[in-house]
Amino acid sequence: MQTADIRQRWLDFFAERGHTVVPSASLVSDDPTLLFTVAGMVPFVPYLTGLVPAPYPRATSVQKCIRTNDIEEVGKTPRHGTFFQMSGNFSFGDYFKEGAISMAWELLTTPEADGGYGFDRDDLWVTVYEDDDEAIELWKKVADLPDERIQRLGKDTNYWHTGQPGPAGPCSEIFFDRGPEYGIDGGPATDDDRYVEIWNLVFMQYLIDDVQSKTDFRIVKELPKKNIDTGMGLERVAFIKQGVDNMYEIDQVRPVLDRAAELSGRRYGANHDDDVRMRVIADHVRSALMLMSDGVSPSNEGRGYILRRLLRRSIRAMRLLGVEGPTFRELFAASRDAMKSAYPEVAHDYAHIEQLALGEEETFLRTLTAGTSILDLAVSKTKDSGRGQLAGDTAFLLHDTYGFPIELTLEMADEAGLAVDRAAFDTLMTEQRSRAKADAKSKKKVLADLSVYADFRAKGETIFTGYTELSTASTVLGLLVDGRPVPFATAGQTAEVILAETSLYAESGGQAPDQGRIVGDGFELEVLDVQKPIKGLISHTVKVTSGEVGVGVPATTLVDEQYRRGATQAHSGTHLVHAALRQVLGPNAHQSGSFNKAGYLRLDYGWNSALSAETRSEIEEISNAAIRDNLEVVTREMPLDEAKSLGAMALFGEKYGEVVRVVDIGGPWSRELCAGTHVSTSAEVGMINIVGESSVGASNRRVESLVGLDAFRRFASERALVSELTSSLKTRPDQLVDRVGELVSSLKAAEKRIQQFEARALNDRVPALAAKAVRTGDVLLVAETVGSLGAGDELRSLATSVRSQLGDAASVVALTAEVGGKPVAIVATSPAARDAGANAGALAKTMAGVLGGGGGGKPDLAQGGGSDLAAIPAALDAVRSALRG
Repeated sequence: MQTADIRQRWLDFFAERGHTVVPSASLVSDDPTLLFTVAGMVPFVPYLTGLVPAPYPRATSVQKCIRTNDIEEVGKTPRHGTFFQMSGNFSFGDYFKEGAISMAWELLTTPEADGGYGFDRDDLWVTVYEDDDEAIELWKKVADLPDERIQRLGKDTNYWHTGQPGPAGPCSEIFFDRGPEYGIDGGPATDDDRYVEIWNLVFMQYLIDDVQSKTDFRIVKELPKKNIDTGMGLERVAFIKQGVDNMYEIDQVRPVLDRAAELSGRRYGANHDDDVRMRVIADHVRSALMLMSDGVSPSNEGRGYILRRLLRRSIRAMRLLGVEGPTFRELFAASRDAMKSAYPEVAHDYAHIEQLALGEEETFLRTLTAGTSILDLAVSKTKDSGRGQLAGDTAFLLHDTYGFPIELTLEMADEAGLAVDRAAFDTLMTEQRSRAKADAKSKKKVLADLSVYADFRAKGETIFTGYTELSTASTVLGLLVDGRPVPFATAGQTAEVILAETSLYAESGGQAPDQGRIVGDGFELEVLDVQKPIKGLISHTVKVTSGEVGVGVPATTLVDEQYRRGATQAHSGTHLVHAALRQVLGPNAHQSGSFNKAGYLRLDYGWNSALSAETRSEIEEISNAAIRDNLEVVTREMPLDEAKSLGAMALFGEKYGEVVRVVDIGGPWSRELCAGTHVSTSAEVGMINIVGESSVGASNRRVESLVGLDAFRRFASERALVSELTSSLKTRPDQLVDRVGELVSSLKAAEKRIQQFEARALNDRVPALAAKAVRTGDVLLVAETVGSLGAGDELRSLATSVRSQLGDAASVVALTAEVGGKPVAIVATSPAARDAGANAGALAKTMAGVLGGGGGGKPDLAQGGGSDLAAIPAALDAVRSALRG
């Protein structure tokens, strides 16, 4: 039974039993506490917890999931996968235990010919929470299971909760017995690979608090509306039904494994270590493909870091299989072909996905060789010193300079029989992050714990009127101060305000929140931020500038008209620049992110090389030509499938509901799905002035532009600058470039002549300095200060020239100078002086210590410095004393 068939049977079965089929949510979770969607129930958490009213009584889905906490186990066990699909059925106060158990058993044991999975009843075991007698009786009633195939287990395995106060309940898990060839008898309680968990039924029936751990909490009461949350692992059922030993060998994964074997020339099944590497590659390539299809790009932070780690572990595994060249083109194509029937978007977006993957591979292959050399050298030195731990600063260097994830360094060190000083590495990482955060203070206010919004959301969705109105009369539904509900807020306080309606745009889709005010009888609030803390609810962070605002009073939202005009110009301008990029570069220049606010736009797009000045000008000209042509801007709402059929662009990685808003500029010239605010005609954008283009990672570029009046001001300031330069240089604007070029050439020629003059002047000083050599101990010593110099290199050159002037004699030259207001010392020694025991590095260090600094170097030439110019005579005396000694 193919994986796609298993998936479709699930959806058909539950759809026939009154469940709403819900498409898989993105792997990028809406939950701010999660990097990824880690379980099938994650998109339904607001409904299961009552935070948001459920739009249907029962639902079913096959949800894409990513988990990375067990990444080290990938390839080593039959069931650990980074990307996996969780089939789930959910009840929101509808059916409960008996319904969940009955439907699970029916689907599993119904013959394949009748639409079920056809499992033999004798191969199935169940576990229940040890105190859940009701579930045990239901299993006996529904499935006629004997007592020995129903096992009671504790809270650590068979009780579910979020780790926070809220809903919770016992679980019942269904296991498949693979047979005695896979392990010992005894059922799931043995925790053996023989028994594979395929389905988990969560009976969400209690409210808990005082949560200390997974097993330590207090049950407060039964929930008035009990919920069902279940999950069946699609890959686990697939490898059982396809008769293979693990999830890496199923139809959606095996093609990548086979391609890795073919590229490496090694046979799967011949060597355990090679088998693990091939399974890692198959898992990670598929996981990376699915992450990138949901808009994640490789980076050094958050989700992008996880993706980068998966890609680099794949490259590393291929190298351990003996393949040092690029392989992603073949591996990703194999994964695309295996996954596209279930997820057509991987084929539709493949050009962009491949571009990201190949760019990351090219970058890492370049750095891997250099980084590996450094690591190999560090490993060798560590072993030679008799230590068993690689230094933390070496691991940090590999991470910071060569892009090695710490996990890769840990793996490679472990292969060499070494540990890594992880504590020292973490300290260095913390220091680096602290430095970065010191310069990046965000204006964003921390929103309250999401649970406090449940009562507000239960009153309905916040109505946004801002597409057509800048002022809206509303009512204050709630107030929060420091994350807690309050009856009123007074002058000087910062609060969150929940309204029934608002004309103020909440930050989303790359558009910054509106600026404005909220006013009412006797109060005025300055709007600091507008956000959507949960689906359907808008929260306004405000400062109470006067009066007192209370819950239930009338209030009017007032959008700053000038700011909104600038914001709409910038958002429509983003669409214009995106259309121009695609017109010039082609469809692969797909937007991957954006940010716009009044007067400014930033657009990230898939591309792997910098734009030439000519290309940048062409994009800018096309954008401004669209403004000149005064194209009509039309917005419409329609079903997502209809919008896509019209050619509306769904931006890479963005999430959309079933009904979407389509923004046309000039008809199909620019047609995108977008919920932002826009101008009525393109002429209202005013002007586009592209001011920057840069790299933001492998195969991703960023273009920045000023818009409207801000764009004009930049042009005006540049015009004033040109006018000033032409006046100063007494030339015409069209000759300015040539005139500046002439001046630069003249300046370079003058600098060269000055350098030649200074070199001759320094050379002229050599004989006089050499003549000052005096016998000191066993050597001739020149210990002099030469005044002020422009650079330390000049002092170095002077010292080596004096040493040469003294010929084969045992000589030491110790010179000091003032460079940039600080003392610098250079020591040069001849071979004969070194034979006599003189060491330039030691002498430079001695001088630097007197000067209040540090220094050192090689025995023949070394440098030091400090901060105390007055100590120069004492530093020279220190050299004389050292040599006499």
